[in-house]
Amino acid sequence: MRCLITGGAGFIGSHLAEALLQRGDTVTVIDNLSTGRVENIAHLKEMKDFTYYIDTIMNKTLMIELVEKCDVIYHLAAAVGVRYVIDHPLETILTNVGGTEMVLSLAHEYGNKKVLIASTSEIYGKDRPGKSVFNENDDRVLGPTSISRWSYSCTKALDEFLALAYFKEKKLPVTIIRFFNTCGPRQTGRYGMVVPRFVRQALANEPITIYGDGKQTRCFTDVSDAVKAVMLLADVQRLYGEAYNIGNPANKVTINALAKRIKELTGSRSPIHHIPYDKAYEKGFEDMRHREPDITKLKRSTKFKPEIEIDELLSRIVMDFKHKPKFT
Repeated sequence: MRCLITGGAGFIGSHLAEALLQRGDTVTVIDNLSTGRVENIAHLKEMKDFTYYIDTIMNKTLMIELVEKCDVIYHLAAAVGVRYVIDHPLETILTNVGGTEMVLSLAHEYGNKKVLIASTSEIYGKDRPGKSVFNENDDRVLGPTSISRWSYSCTKALDEFLALAYFKEKKLPVTIIRFFNTCGPRQTGRYGMVVPRFVRQALANEPITIYGDGKQTRCFTDVSDAVKAVMLLADVQRLYGEAYNIGNPANKVTINALAKRIKELTGSRSPIHHIPYDKAYEKGFEDMRHREPDITKLKRSTKFKPEIEIDELLSRIVMDFKHKPKFT
């Protein structure tokens, strides 16, 4: 299979590229390195079935060439991370919406190529009374447009609407994948991702900084499990025109407990500090207290079962950071 991965030098994209190559596929990556890193794919450069381009997906001439040559497109290119979204609101909107429209239109025009669109658990929006587990058909509840955090949710929702419209009107074989708190080796905490940020702080014996009271819960998914789910969805043709949650409900933990576990695993002397949201991000910042994926649909459709438990996941990330200079 000839695979094109947009955002392929990013955290999830680089792991996906590695897995596809391991099973014998040909992989082409395009990434503008806004949040991706060349280091993530350095070990793949010498493989004969791997090609990469440092460029934007808005380069239509190049994208036409790449789309024409592929069989399936994994569209992972996007502005990601709470910190990045808040600091770059305009780029977030233009990249996420314009880039997705570019990919979908070219996929249709040049052979109606199979497309998997990466979306996010941010789709579901704000807390609501008595609701912590989310399935693909749940309503969305968002905050005001003055809170830039919600622009990311809206752009990804528009990506999904575009994908489903192309499926309905153009018969484009497209599948939507909603990632829930995916983490693992190669992820950076630079853009607000909590696990690598905690690990870096712990290894440096710096204060581990929790935003808010730390009682919020998340379900963390190892990137190897997430990639396995993505590949299963790509291989089943009857799943087109649908959205699927990808996550691991078994790895549910409070952020306070997460910080304490990382401190234990690293043997760190770091104190644990709490920082109000408005000091960490922006005035009026809103967060979901609880976010847990219902993966019934994914399991029923693909027989997927997440395998990596939270301690193994965290240990893998700690080992990865220990091999990096200065815990960057």
